[in-house]
Amino acid sequence: MKIFVTGVAGQLGHDVINELAKRGYEGIASDIAPTYSGIQDSSEVTQAAYRSMDITNPKAVEATLTEINPDVVIHCAAWTAVDLAEDEDKQEKVRAINAGGTKNIALVCKKLNCKMVYISTDYVFDGQGTKPWEPDCKDYKPLNVYGQTKLEGELAVSENLEKYFIVRIAWVFGLNGKNFIKTMLNVGKTHDSVRVVNDQVGTPTYTYDLARLLVDMVETEKYGYYHATNEGGYISWFDFTQEIYKQAGLKTNVLPVTTAEYGLSKAARPFNSRLDKSKLVANGFKPLPTWQDALSRYLKEMQDNA
Repeated sequence: MKIFVTGVAGQLGHDVINELAKRGYEGIASDIAPTYSGIQDSSEVTQAAYRSMDITNPKAVEATLTEINPDVVIHCAAWTAVDLAEDEDKQEKVRAINAGGTKNIALVCKKLNCKMVYISTDYVFDGQGTKPWEPDCKDYKPLNVYGQTKLEGELAVSENLEKYFIVRIAWVFGLNGKNFIKTMLNVGKTHDSVRVVNDQVGTPTYTYDLARLLVDMVETEKYGYYHATNEGGYISWFDFTQEIYKQAGLKTNVLPVTTAEYGLSKAARPFNSRLDKSKLVANGFKPLPTWQDALSRYLKEMQDNA
């Protein structure tokens, strides 16, 4: 099986390429840079065949994918800077990447009759209430530009393809790139206390674990919408920070605040990021390990790559 992976300079794409190599699949890594620009480690992503591709250029997408003729495209590339996406001068670019780029890929996948995996987000919902969002729920009400453009990407996939997996994730962390854990560790080493919101609830997603699930998926024809985060229960960012410091051995005092009290974000954030993952098990997929276990393994991975 030949699998084309976009966004390999990001957290998830990096781990997907490594997972493909472990299983003996041919993984073609892609991003917009002329050469691979992510973390330089001993992993397979730095050894994989690399193709520079601008997903916002439909001719480039068609030429590249037609030449490679993959069995599957795992589309990890996205604009993920949520607050920056709110800037008026950035919104056109955000839409071109998250919606337009995804549509460009979907249209070529349709032509090639290949499978497509699209990575989406809990931000397609409005984050109200406390009930976990179900994967086939169509009650979309994005609160911000990022969520709206990711929803447009979802629709570009579902309206053009039949052989697709739309996988919504939340609170992502991985080795390659920036994330909440890295930020909290840096703050914890330089501050005696840190304020963290306690009224936004969800579950973290470790890209190493998610990559395994995505490859499990493309080995099947069980298409459709899925939610995938680590197990271990729903928590707030405050709870997550406490566990990060506990496992990292930091004594930093964590102070709970409401989103309104914190008040620094340009983009509105969902309060309810609970995702119902029962469809994974129902369709025979192995759930991700607990987020507590994932955090432990991730901190060790960071040490090993320091």
